[in-house]
Amino acid sequence: MTSLTLGSAINAGLSKALENDDKVLLMGEDIGKLGGVFRVTDGLQKRFGAQRVVDTPLAEAGIVGTAVGLALRGYRPVVEIQFDGFVYPAFDQIVCQVAKLHYRSNGRIRMPLVIRIPWAGGVGAAEHHSESPEAYFVHTAGLRVIAASNPQDAYVMLQQAIASDDPVIFFEPKRLYHSKGEVDLDADLADAPPMHLARVAREGTDATIVTYGAQVRTALDAAVAAEDDGISLEVIDLRSLSPIDMNTVAASVRKTGRVVVTHEAAREAGVGAELIASITEECFHYLETPPRRVTGHDIPYPPSKLEKHHVPDLDRILHAVDLVLERGAGSSPTGGASAATVEGGVR
Repeated sequence: MTSLTLGSAINAGLSKALENDDKVLLMGEDIGKLGGVFRVTDGLQKRFGAQRVVDTPLAEAGIVGTAVGLALRGYRPVVEIQFDGFVYPAFDQIVCQVAKLHYRSNGRIRMPLVIRIPWAGGVGAAEHHSESPEAYFVHTAGLRVIAASNPQDAYVMLQQAIASDDPVIFFEPKRLYHSKGEVDLDADLADAPPMHLARVAREGTDATIVTYGAQVRTALDAAVAAEDDGISLEVIDLRSLSPIDMNTVAASVRKTGRVVVTHEAAREAGVGAELIASITEECFHYLETPPRRVTGHDIPYPPSKLEKHHVPDLDRILHAVDLVLERGAGSSPTGGASAATVEGGVR
């Protein structure tokens, strides 16, 4: 095992994929000579050459369109979108071509394309640099959508995504790029859990928190804080947003009878809404209280000085836990909040 940051684990995963398959190539803005704005691809162009680690123009639609052509010719391109908010110029290519070519061709065409997206907030960035656009892609049939939350998963799931014949949107929580964890660089992909399966990040008995990406760490912190108050929280890391592993989620909810879903993206029509609808359909008779959502607010991403009020934090999650446990607003040392906070982001 090796201690790596999440960014370094992604670099190692890309390097392993490039080494193992000469049909793999990387494309993106400043990913080669510079190593990317987050230095995630640092050193890869020097090692594998400019024909396999390609610096592209600043044109996301052109980058993804070119990758579609390469995938049609048998390559396995890995595209980097420099920031989450920059993916929108490529949206037409992704939803009209990438997601549909396999279906449109009656299965004759494969689209082994990975689109890496540094994603979400918490880094004090400017407008268009802290978006959470996952719901758009989850709603688009024909795409796999993955969200890594730790270095080991980032290393393994990125290689699994590159090996997949399906197109994969691969979200990387940028505020965790420098967080460290143990990584098995010799991990056999055949022995690793498939990337569509969720992970029980922490076992518990009183309530379930379902989340993904950087919010997994916040949920785990909430579980530690709640333990001091005698509350046992189970934390589910979805890992895959499309498809969602409802078997793992439902098993946890049937055990605890109470559930909180949290994500950084806006509340309206978000992934949390789909999760709660599915949980209600599959686990209705097991639920002791209504499920709760803790999300970002239904606003454009705020200026950096205000993002601490936007990104769901430990107190907001713990307040939702109080609600599903029927402990009463503001009554618990675990972080009860005011009614105004409830209206702002916990429903």
